[in-house]
Amino acid sequence: MKKHLILTLVAAVLSSAAASAQNIKVGTVDMKKVFESYYKTKEAEAKINESRNSAKKDLEDRMDGAKKVLDEVKKIDEELQKPELSKESKEQKAKLRSEKATDLQGMDKEIREFQQQREKQLQEQSVRMRAGIVDDINKVVSDRVKAESYDIVLDKSGPSLNGVPIVLFSRDTYEFTDAVVTALNKNKGKEPTPEPKTGGDKPKKGAGALP
Repeated sequence: MKKHLILTLVAAVLSSAAASAQNIKVGTVDMKKVFESYYKTKEAEAKINESRNSAKKDLEDRMDGAKKVLDEVKKIDEELQKPELSKESKEQKAKLRSEKATDLQGMDKEIREFQQQREKQLQEQSVRMRAGIVDDINKVVSDRVKAESYDIVLDKSGPSLNGVPIVLFSRDTYEFTDAVVTALNKNKGKEPTPEPKTGGDKPKKGAGALP
C-alpha cells in the first residue's frame, strides 16, 4: 500500500513537470549567421580594413624614412674607410655619422611607439563597432521575444565546452534567425548621411592621430 502511494506521487510529479514543460516556448537563433548577415557588420569590416591599410601606409612611410637615414650612415662608414680622407674630413664625417645614428635611434623608437599605438587604436575601434552591432542584434531579438512571448531563446551557433553544438536539434518553427536578419537590414541605406567636417576638425597626421 505504501509502495503504491509513492509510485502514485512520483507519477503525479512527472505528469506535472511534463505539463509545465509543454507550456514553455523555446526559440533558437543562429547568432553567427545574424552577425555575418547584418549589413553594418560588413560596413564595420570595411572601415577597419581602411583604417588598417592607412596605418600600414603610415608605418611604411616611417620605415622608408628610417631606411634612408640608415643608408646614409652606411655610406658615411664607407667614406670613413678611405685612406685618402684627410683628418679634418674624417672628423666632420664622424660627427655627421654620430648625428645620423642618434636620429636613427630616435626614429626607431618612434616607429615602435607608433606601431603599438595604432594597433591599440585599431583594437579599440573594432571592439566599439562590434559592441554596437551586438547591441542592435540583442534589441531586435528582445523585441521578437516580447512580441512572440518566448520563455527561452538559445543560440544554436555556439559550441559547448565539450566542442559540440549547444542545440543539437530544433524544429524550423522554433527558429527565427531570418526574421532577425530581415529586421536588422530593413533600414539599410536609409540612415542620414553625416555632414562632412570642416578642415579645422581634420586630425593631424602622426602617431597620435586615429587612422
